[in-house]
Amino acid sequence: MSSIEDATVAPVSPSALSSEVPARGVEYHRLALLRPRPRWWKPLLTGLLGIAFYLAILVLVIVPLVIVAALVPEWGAELQMLFRTTAYFQLDRPWLLVALVLPLILMIPALLLASRVVQGRGVGLLSSVAGRLRMDWLGRTLGLAFAVFVVYFAVVLGWSAALGDAVTPDFSHPGLLLMVVLLLVLIPFQAAAEEYVFRGYLMQLVGTWLRHPAFAILLPVPLFVLGHGYDIWGAASVGLFAVVAAWLTWRTGGLEAAIALHIVNNLMIFLLGSVAVVDANATSGTPVDLLGSAAAMLVFAVVADRWARRRGITRTASAVARGTHLLPPRMHG
Repeated sequence: MSSIEDATVAPVSPSALSSEVPARGVEYHRLALLRPRPRWWKPLLTGLLGIAFYLAILVLVIVPLVIVAALVPEWGAELQMLFRTTAYFQLDRPWLLVALVLPLILMIPALLLASRVVQGRGVGLLSSVAGRLRMDWLGRTLGLAFAVFVVYFAVVLGWSAALGDAVTPDFSHPGLLLMVVLLLVLIPFQAAAEEYVFRGYLMQLVGTWLRHPAFAILLPVPLFVLGHGYDIWGAASVGLFAVVAAWLTWRTGGLEAAIALHIVNNLMIFLLGSVAVVDANATSGTPVDLLGSAAAMLVFAVVADRWARRRGITRTASAVARGTHLLPPRMHG
């Protein structure tokens, strides 16, 4: 996905920018203004074309599988289970995890291709104000998220054990190693795909039309919540996650912190589910679960924001023109 690393912002006509680009720089949710010949309808067309590309990619993946399932009865029986079950995380059937997350991962090439076709160069601006995914900052926030969630789950599981619940890891299942490998390979891309769509594309779509960041942060939240089939407490937790991830994206000028939070949150749940410590298929929660997860996410957000300020992580794209080129800033630290 070399387009994510495209650090060159394409030339933009000064007349197209006019007063839309402030002298202090362009915040993340307004970065579509730095694409070639920005128009209000281009991000919307990007979404429509992205859906078309996504459906085409799904067809290319699904049709061969359906043909094989029709020729091999055993595969056909397994495929039928995919449409019957709601428990996609099963150590006995690791392919269900692949069937769950692969369609999400495929959103990345569909979105990036549609963005390049409709909006031209500068696809990397979906990643950050630097025009690329800032890998050093991503790595640091991954470490921070891991530290926060290790403490969070240690407290939660310790509290459960104190109340008399059984908290005993089970490492005996023969499919454990394969599941762990699949999780480590697939979950980072699944988490990143959701961030590129819900925090990247949708924030910049809203930011094209509405200047204040609150609109870009809050308006995509219901769509993210609807994509997760949880009860009221689970939905509230997902909604809070969406707000925190979007706020961090705006505050740090890129998706890195949100991707890190998403990766670690999902990995911890699935890895603990692999050893039967938590139920990775659970769709219900409690007010206590909501309070605990909220505390972990808010701690991560506050620390990541302050860390970004101390390290000089750039949160706006430079609007200083040289000729007709807008130059993205260098990442500090």
